[in-house]
Amino acid sequence: MSPTGAHDERTVTQSRWALLGGNFAIACGVMAPSGVMNDLVDSLHVTAAVAGQLITVGAIVLALGAPLLAARVAGSDRRRLLSLWLLWYAAGHALAALAPDFTTLAIVRTVTLLGAAVFTPQAGAAIAVMARPEARGHAITFVFLGWAVASVLGLPMHAYVAETLGWRVALGIVAGMSALAAAWVWLVLPNGVRPAALSGAQWRSVFTDRVLMAVVLVTAMAGAAQFTLFSYMAPYLRQVLGSTAAQIAAVFAVFGVVGLVASVVISRVIDRFGTARMMALLLTLMAVSFALWPWAGSVAVLALAIVPWSIGCFAAQSVQHARLTSMAPALAPASMALNSAAIYVGQAIGAVTGGAMLAVAGFSLLSWAALVWMVLAIVLSQWAAARQPGGARADAQAAA
Repeated sequence: MSPTGAHDERTVTQSRWALLGGNFAIACGVMAPSGVMNDLVDSLHVTAAVAGQLITVGAIVLALGAPLLAARVAGSDRRRLLSLWLLWYAAGHALAALAPDFTTLAIVRTVTLLGAAVFTPQAGAAIAVMARPEARGHAITFVFLGWAVASVLGLPMHAYVAETLGWRVALGIVAGMSALAAAWVWLVLPNGVRPAALSGAQWRSVFTDRVLMAVVLVTAMAGAAQFTLFSYMAPYLRQVLGSTAAQIAAVFAVFGVVGLVASVVISRVIDRFGTARMMALLLTLMAVSFALWPWAGSVAVLALAIVPWSIGCFAAQSVQHARLTSMAPALAPASMALNSAAIYVGQAIGAVTGGAMLAVAGFSLLSWAALVWMVLAIVLSQWAAARQPGGARADAQAAA
């Protein structure tokens, strides 16, 4: 096992960048259905609500896979583990690009996303072991900037490539990026990075700690709020606002650029500002966007309305990972896996919620349903913040 903070700064820095690159490739694949949905619907002759279930089915597998596979790979050398699962991800997207029908695509994508279930939480756990304790929050949030970068480059790329060259080309690009990320991780990450395997008692400590699990549930609720809208943003832009391919790509670009800048800034101040306070701010900002959404009657106004959401969207995920790690560093491999699972549970719930709203009332109720989920997340996050110190976490860390 690699001792915490035992690696030199140069190695940690290079590893942070490589793991950021891996998360970028992973995020591009996870976000792909939202960006390519218009062409996929036309090409495979399914409705937007049916196509949205790609997000739901994949998210369910990811939600189950993250904690189960975390237990299975505990103690594995992270250089080999992360590189191999990125190669799995690359091969899966290459096959998905060749899928002849929607059913085949759904099956291949579901299996492919096991790579995301392993990579994202285990990359975070690896850098948490490598970084110095006083720099751990920054290191973790930096690695998760890959998701924000994907929102800047990946989402507009998916939207534009799918609208001009087709969804199959977009998935092929994800396959290529994943293969390159696998090579990068293999070349840069040192051997012997092995976060300590958790005992059954420590896993039980996570599941029975009400505050830790409340924080995880906040992640799921916030994800449900966002994906109620995000899953169907591209169809909304085309069908309700009459957007062109370039305008759709531009809205996703605004969303991503703001999200990236916010994530970079938050990564630099998180250790001083505090994770619970930062999360309260980000959740509130996202709620503001959902409240403004119904009044945005043009593409330009909508682009402005989603700015607060953009600030919170990707940063919130990394802040939650850092929040859980600061609460119980010894339990980080388990809590990060559960938090990643919660992200995907939230995506599934959000896609289902949005699909149900579409079936019942079209696009008109999407933002209000998202706002309800977000208000619930805010209330629970504040409840957890008031109770963060102490509890079973201290006992578990002492036992470790």
